[in-house]
Amino acid sequence: MGINTQLDNILRDPIFTSHLTLMRSSSNGLFHPLVDIMIDRFCSQILPQIHHNIKWLNLESLSMERVLLASDYPNLCGLGLYQINYDATLRLF
Repeated sequence: MGINTQLDNILRDPIFTSHLTLMRSSSNGLFHPLVDIMIDRFCSQILPQIHHNIKWLNLESLSMERVLLASDYPNLCGLGLYQINYDATLRLF
């Protein structure tokens, strides 16, 4: 079984895709976006395939709009937003 087949199987397993954290955290407690190429791949290829499995998303402010607009999340019941500023909060809610 090739590495791509194994990764595809993992991506389709709800155990691994129900709770996603799409950001990095540093030792000083700050949260940072994933690099653009990773976010691009998640938004264009991965999220559209697994969107129905996702129940919880943890996102930081710089990539949250891209991720939220990448697909519909019919089973999403929780959303963690990190490093979000006041203006973005007002715009979203």
